[in-house]
Amino acid sequence: MGIKSNNSTESYFNFFSESGKDAMAATTPGFATGGNVITAPYPDGGSTYVAHIFKTPGSFDVAGSPGTVEYLVVAGGGQGGGANNPEGGGGGGAGGYRTGTGFAVNAATSYPVTVGAGGHGGPGNGARGSNSVFSTVTSTGGGGGLHSTDSPSEQPGGSGGGGGAATSAAPAGTGNTPPQSPSQGNNGGTGGGGVSGFYASGGGGGAGGVGTNGAPTQSGPGGAGTANSFSGSSVTYAGGGGGGSGHPSNIAVAPGDGGAGGGGDGSNSYVPGGTGSVNTGGGGGGGSGVFAGSNGGPGIVIIRYVV
Repeated sequence: MGIKSNNSTESYFNFFSESGKDAMAATTPGFATGGNVITAPYPDGGSTYVAHIFKTPGSFDVAGSPGTVEYLVVAGGGQGGGANNPEGGGGGGAGGYRTGTGFAVNAATSYPVTVGAGGHGGPGNGARGSNSVFSTVTSTGGGGGLHSTDSPSEQPGGSGGGGGAATSAAPAGTGNTPPQSPSQGNNGGTGGGGVSGFYASGGGGGAGGVGTNGAPTQSGPGGAGTANSFSGSSVTYAGGGGGGSGHPSNIAVAPGDGGAGGGGDGSNSYVPGGTGSVNTGGGGGGGSGVFAGSNGGPGIVIIRYVV
């Protein structure tokens, strides 16, 4: 059943029943403003959507009619851990990844949007990424990769940072911190150090998978991210950063690759690691040799609705 306003500038709502639940579809023009990009209408899953894409902070401003929206909120990725020569630093965890449907918005209301920056800092333990927020929905910044033997407060996050290689089984950061349901991310991988003879670090966790543990000749790759089509095309977000290689004189340790979804590759002792890709929430690659861990990638917020 459709109910159309007599005012042509207002949205109208199409109410229908699906699996026992009512759904509301709002139409443009003028339903909402805000975002760096407002897409042209595009089809997805049998419906037509318009998306507001926020690459920087702003507000989603609803005009004269209420409605419901879908959202994707990805936080900034964590910085990779710096090298602790000859041990590699752990990969940065991906920013928290949260998505939802049926989020009610009120008429003539402004909803704040925060887009989290990637973690960045000095040569030691990696810095956590910043949170991204849409209204009451918060995704937590990715955990920083581990540099040394301690387990810093920066290591847990949306997805956890990888363990460094300074000690055997160096701890990995815990993902989905604080807990959300569905989960916003995964744990990082553990590192192994000089005591056990392999100088390898763990990969940062990703939205779609855990970071891989360090192994005797291989630092851990970052966890995979998760694909999403809210922008109008399928994009993979929130991949974990790869662990940086160790470079002891008698052992070859390969760096970990970044996880699909913007995770940066780990450093290989002679080349800096990769940064997390912009507006993916990917974790930064872990450092190696003289290199600090690479910065995490900024997050993104996408809000869309049926037209």
